[in-house]
Amino acid sequence: MYCTSDQLQLAAKATSALSPQTWPFSLEWLPPATYLVGGNVRDALLGRYADYLDLDFVLPERAVETAKAIANHYRAGFVLLDAERQIARVVFERTTADFAQQVGPTLEDDLRRRDFTVNAIAYNPHTEQLIDPLHGYQDLQQHLIRMVAPENLKEDPLRLLRAYRQAAQLEFALEPKTRATIQQLAHLLKTIAPERVQAELNYLLNSPRGTPFLSLAVQDELLVDWLPHATSGGLQLMERLDAAAIALKERWPAFGVLLTDWIKEQPKNTGICPTWFKIARLASLVAPDLAIAEQELWHLKYSRAEVQAVVGVLRRLPLVADLLRPEATRKDHYLFFKAAGASFPAIAVLAVATGISLEAIAPLVVRYLTPNDPVAHPPPLLTGNDLMKALQLKAGPQIGQLLEAIQLAQAEGKVETPSEAIAFAQQLLSLKEESL
Repeated sequence: MYCTSDQLQLAAKATSALSPQTWPFSLEWLPPATYLVGGNVRDALLGRYADYLDLDFVLPERAVETAKAIANHYRAGFVLLDAERQIARVVFERTTADFAQQVGPTLEDDLRRRDFTVNAIAYNPHTEQLIDPLHGYQDLQQHLIRMVAPENLKEDPLRLLRAYRQAAQLEFALEPKTRATIQQLAHLLKTIAPERVQAELNYLLNSPRGTPFLSLAVQDELLVDWLPHATSGGLQLMERLDAAAIALKERWPAFGVLLTDWIKEQPKNTGICPTWFKIARLASLVAPDLAIAEQELWHLKYSRAEVQAVVGVLRRLPLVADLLRPEATRKDHYLFFKAAGASFPAIAVLAVATGISLEAIAPLVVRYLTPNDPVAHPPPLLTGNDLMKALQLKAGPQIGQLLEAIQLAQAEGKVETPSEAIAFAQQLLSLKEESL
């Protein structure tokens, strides 16, 4: 299907991916038979705009040579992605352009080997002509994810999970025959490298839009080999978690910002930065047993920081109910906040999702959001050097122990000033000497 309708020509001019004027290199570098393909064409036709351009080109020949010539001329980065299949990448400051050799004798053959019809539309920037042999534009208008062929899903079973991710990303529905085929092929997903499965799963975890499609993926047994403890109960918890996050953000806007903060370490080899919101959602899908949960996360090749974050959140979640009891002491609260650290937003949103009311958890949230709160964020009254100078002490483990004792005393309201902290430390030393 060839199309040059006024509507599609307008889309070509109005959207960045289809407009050569917005590319960081001249159209003249591309041979006449070059086509833009894949998600960038799909998103452009949907009117989806991205600040960072991600372009995919198909050429009938000399794909790597063309990429190298562009990279050399514009002094851009060049990466040979696949020498056998002739795929190369050129990296600009705000654009990545991939150049691939056409698969098959014709462009239509290449398009027929792709995953879904909405990703099988090609655009020739020289002629402003769209080639749509699989009627992908019609599926775009109907908001449907439709497979090109079952064989294409078998060829790369990651496409089974990608269908749910793209449906969530685009807010589309899965075409019934496509979903039925995925259900039949679901067992093949276990053959895929865990890093690739994790990458698709991360998108579904990072946004509430992914929740219904995660539910479908679990229901269709796509994740049975990866998250075997992801049950209907866990998915219902995730839905309540999404609602809890909204409620907490509405009452304390600053809490919402913290919930979307990154955890300490960005996973290697991925472009997605883990947030505490994602950690909370992931915690709802793993086994309640911490050792088993840890094994499941390692199996999916999550980073050490992410594994520790999820396990830490699950370990400390039961403590929240204890902190809300009248007999809980300031020491209990201090030790909890010290252990929880930056993970508190994830713990809090899970606590609300499991049934703790906003009113009940409000004192903890307010403490956490208050800078220099003596229990949640006690400001240091002294440094180790201060202690050594004031009490004529030598460096060693004893200094750290005294500072920790001072901070606990500060949280309990026993000391408030540096001079009181020094006197408290002196008293501890005296008691220790008397016990010897």
